[in-house]
Amino acid sequence: MKRKKQIYFGSNEVSPRGFDNSKIVVLPLCYENAPSYGIGSQDGPYHILDASMQLESMDEETLVNWEDIGIHTLKPLIPANDPEKAVKEMKKAAKAVLEKDKFLLSLGGDHAISIGPIMAAAQIYPDIGVLQVDAHLDLRNSWNGSKYNHACVMRRVVDDIKIPVVQVGIRSFSEEESEYVKKNKLKPFYAHKIESSDDSWIDKVAQTLPEKVYMTIDLDGLDPSVLPGTGTPEPGGLSYRQLIRLIKAVGKKRKVIAADINELSKIDGSNVSEFTAAKIATKIFVYCL
Repeated sequence: MKRKKQIYFGSNEVSPRGFDNSKIVVLPLCYENAPSYGIGSQDGPYHILDASMQLESMDEETLVNWEDIGIHTLKPLIPANDPEKAVKEMKKAAKAVLEKDKFLLSLGGDHAISIGPIMAAAQIYPDIGVLQVDAHLDLRNSWNGSKYNHACVMRRVVDDIKIPVVQVGIRSFSEEESEYVKKNKLKPFYAHKIESSDDSWIDKVAQTLPEKVYMTIDLDGLDPSVLPGTGTPEPGGLSYRQLIRLIKAVGKKRKVIAADINELSKIDGSNVSEFTAAKIATKIFVYCL
């Protein structure tokens, strides 16, 4: 994609808000390093922002105009190629937003973009926990030569940041990760145990989380029939409506401090994945603020 200097989240009908006058700050993190399969997530923020300009601003469920909440979009950050340095840069950018008591929405990028913002959130809110929507556990200690790879995100959260994690939609993991789950007594909400006709699992997720929450949504947590444009599309994921009901419940019962949406990999000739990702962002706005 031809990268513009800056694209603002939202329609062309509303002038972009300044930082001080906004409740929401969108941070595009254009980062991809050593992907496992599909590529292109470094351009994900541009595609999501571009799609957001085609959204209607009235939310159909709440009748809230999400643009009225006040959204400021920062210039895209293109972190260093070195994973450890990149994490530090993303943490610094996220902390600068969170310290101003703004709601942070980071757009990735591969899932490694979550590590820095979660570190920043945990420093400011030590009692925070993480809700991870994902097809994968992301609990490897190292992958493709780095402890800060996208496959290691939750391992860094549990081992290094030392805050609780609730994992939802899981349906792919290694033997190493399976052993780690047992050893650390983690209780993922596996996709095959989530019934399409029974939403009782959603209340259980919300109840398991601490009062303050960081929400990370890897788009491969959704079924590829809903969102095919991601690097590792795994069958058997959440439906769009299941995800929205989860966001709604967590937003109602807990205080969501920040969130990210990651792992968009555009499919040429199709706009459905980036449009869906942008729509999910607006649901976070109306249900978590």
